[in-house]
Amino acid sequence: MTHAALQIIREEHSALAAVLRSLMMMIDRGPQDEPERFFDVLRAMLFYIDEFPERLHHPKESDLLFPKLERAAPELGPVIRQLEIDHKNGEGRVRELQHLLLAWELIGNSRREAFTHAASEYLRFYLDHMRTEETQLLPVAQQLLSADDWAQLDAAFLESRDPLAGGARDPSYEKLFSRIVMTAPAPIGVGA
Repeated sequence: MTHAALQIIREEHSALAAVLRSLMMMIDRGPQDEPERFFDVLRAMLFYIDEFPERLHHPKESDLLFPKLERAAPELGPVIRQLEIDHKNGEGRVRELQHLLLAWELIGNSRREAFTHAASEYLRFYLDHMRTEETQLLPVAQQLLSADDWAQLDAAFLESRDPLAGGARDPSYEKLFSRIVMTAPAPIGVGA
């Protein structure tokens, strides 16, 4: 049986991975003849990462899933603690990327390499983080958590979902998502 929370976690991980890969594709392409549009969509993508995965997704994992899982499988404690450190550092890492992007935009190409390197490291870090959750935690959670645990997790993950991963679209975010989808390359958008 697949629980709603497991499906949502995987869908939200897929959406984030798509945004991160599209971000890297855009960085590789560079600003070309449209620097304003280029920096605008990169800012929008970083804002999305800060707004949804960092503020919606991670708290549900940290506050609900991880404690239940550590009670059921204490041997996963070291892995969970590392994932918690990742969550705590995630918001700062996104802010650092936002700063480096602004430096590239305002100061110029001399700052491009620092941003590109940090973005590449962030992509690697985040993909590894999600892979650890999906391969080391979710299978154990599926086997060991109780029906009551799953009822709580399913309710929490269904309550507020990432709009890029099938959640309800909040009209106040439409401009953000339009900006990302219309400019970013596939798999997240329809841009070149």
